[in-house]
Amino acid sequence: MSKRTDLAVEAKEIWQEDTRTTGQLRGVKASESDENGFHTETVRILDERGEQALGKPRGTYITIDLDSVIRKEEDSFSRGIEAIKKKLSEVYELKASDSIFVAGLGNPAITPDDLGPQTVDSILITRHLVDSVPEHFGEFRRVSAIKTGVLGTTGIESGETVQAICDRVKPDVIVVVDALASRNLSRVCRTVQITDSGIVPGSGVGNSRAALSRETLGVPVVSIGVPTVVDAETLVADILEKNGIKNELPEHLLGGGIIVTPKEIDSSIHDISKLLAYGLNLWLHDGLTLEDIDMFLS
Repeated sequence: MSKRTDLAVEAKEIWQEDTRTTGQLRGVKASESDENGFHTETVRILDERGEQALGKPRGTYITIDLDSVIRKEEDSFSRGIEAIKKKLSEVYELKASDSIFVAGLGNPAITPDDLGPQTVDSILITRHLVDSVPEHFGEFRRVSAIKTGVLGTTGIESGETVQAICDRVKPDVIVVVDALASRNLSRVCRTVQITDSGIVPGSGVGNSRAALSRETLGVPVVSIGVPTVVDAETLVADILEKNGIKNELPEHLLGGGIIVTPKEIDSSIHDISKLLAYGLNLWLHDGLTLEDIDMFLS
């Protein structure tokens, strides 16, 4: 039974389970910390050994536990935004002159896949303003964004769309926002992963597309995503193993091709996309406050 996940921290867990070891993996460095009251796990894939073991390209993968935000604890939204901003700064330090292109991946017609498009809705778009009225917006970085859509509705791969725009706009860094897949229901809509390694859209649900990375696009790529689904076969495998059952089951009992998502996914996507967008806005534009963002978006 296969186990699919887009989260590096879960890929490490799967490796430890498969090898029955809790030791340090060669080529991988892992650590845990607390950021503004949020549990944070960092996995750094250092070389080819780490890439082969975890099935992910080398880079830094930071996972932030958003559980207190989901429970709507006091000040959790503002603290979560600050935590996201800080971790984005750790994976990529923006220069004052940087131009940033934000790509919101996903299908707005499918709620679990609408994270990227909804996040873009709350991004402060400034590229045209900095160029046309620098006396008012000259202190802002140039930010442009697009909702890429999906191949089935546009006929164009997300990677092709992003590449074509980059060739024209020539950003210094690309930010990709996408919904991810987890192997564990407890992490669905409750964690955010930030990485400097780019992203392979659809890989967590067995529908991989062209990678969006520095190697394919020619500029640094920061990706930020939240798991919104679990592959049913992965979920079944986890439940069986937790109950001491490791025998193979007939395929019709595995739930192959079925994707599981929470019943409250509509409200979760709405809340989390706003959290991501505000965190991105604070990272993209120095000196902004939450009140400033609310004013500009109103």
